[in-house]
Amino acid sequence: MSREISHEVTGAWLEGDEPGERKFVKIGFLLLENGEVLPDITIAYQTWGTLNEAKDNAILINHAMTGWSDVPGWWPQMVGPGLPFDTDKYFIICPNVIGGCQGSTGPSSIAPDGKRYGSRFPIISIRDMVNAEVAFSDALGIDKYLLSVGPSLGGMRALEWAIQLPHRVGAICTIGSSAVATGDQIGTAAIQIRAIKSDPYFNKGDYYELERGPVEGMGIARRIAHLTYRTESEMDVRFGRQLQGDETGRYAVESYLDHQADKLAKRFDANTYIALTDAMNSHDVGRDRGGVVEALQSITVPVVVVSIDTDRLFPPRLQVEISELVPTAQPLISINSDFGHDGFLVEAESVGAAIRHALDIAEKSR
Repeated sequence: MSREISHEVTGAWLEGDEPGERKFVKIGFLLLENGEVLPDITIAYQTWGTLNEAKDNAILINHAMTGWSDVPGWWPQMVGPGLPFDTDKYFIICPNVIGGCQGSTGPSSIAPDGKRYGSRFPIISIRDMVNAEVAFSDALGIDKYLLSVGPSLGGMRALEWAIQLPHRVGAICTIGSSAVATGDQIGTAAIQIRAIKSDPYFNKGDYYELERGPVEGMGIARRIAHLTYRTESEMDVRFGRQLQGDETGRYAVESYLDHQADKLAKRFDANTYIALTDAMNSHDVGRDRGGVVEALQSITVPVVVVSIDTDRLFPPRLQVEISELVPTAQPLISINSDFGHDGFLVEAESVGAAIRHALDIAEKSR
């Protein structure tokens, strides 16, 4: 099946635009890993800095699961003049993944028949996301990224770039991520999906025209997920058995989790939560490549692996596996944090140092 890429880009992207302004590009259709076709795809993206004349200073940031194209919005203190992603030196690009709900084609988007996809949105994989990012890069005229970098879901995609497209990345940096989804991750994620689908307002995924959607189900999913993002010690030290101090009789930790659930419900779509969670569950760099070991050993570009010592969602052994099996991996960078998986968001100084190191490696490998 041949591909036609639309170069229709809404908004300037090389110069003259406001830094971080959201823009859109159409990439045509995508043949998915499961054989289905997703037609007429739009990718929302944001950029910072300026692409140089040689077009060799572009950095691809792969956002985390509930992140989006606005990097400073979910990854503060990382992008800007003199910051790790230095906009005085680099052209930083972050597209919203397919399946997303922040402007890229996803379950809440309008399908070709004029109705929202809802339950009809196809199952997507990490590789499908990367293939969409490749078509997106082609549409923007980016032949090669100096660095592909991302945490969690973003780290999965960075690994796929290194395996599939070594000629299009100078180096990658994967942060708090893995080469394959574990049984523990899949089990925890499956419970979250079950919570959303059990909500009486889920309506099998076709809730967009209803007065209410599966807010309660997604709130439960987020509460479960947030506990995996943080640490047992933080929850105990920060909240312990403290009561909220109001008429509800709730524990303080319950109120905290309620707040996290409410925040996500205001900006995220339940079907997208399911679609991206399913994609992460399917993650396996070794699928149809002879296994994880063979896939990782095939990588030829420099790889910087960052681990968070208290991460219980992506425990350090998963990053150790990558660093030990990839021939071009640099020494593992371990970040000390009290905040578990969310350490990649909280430990700005340490994570920033790791990114600067990855960029140094990428520069030297030009």
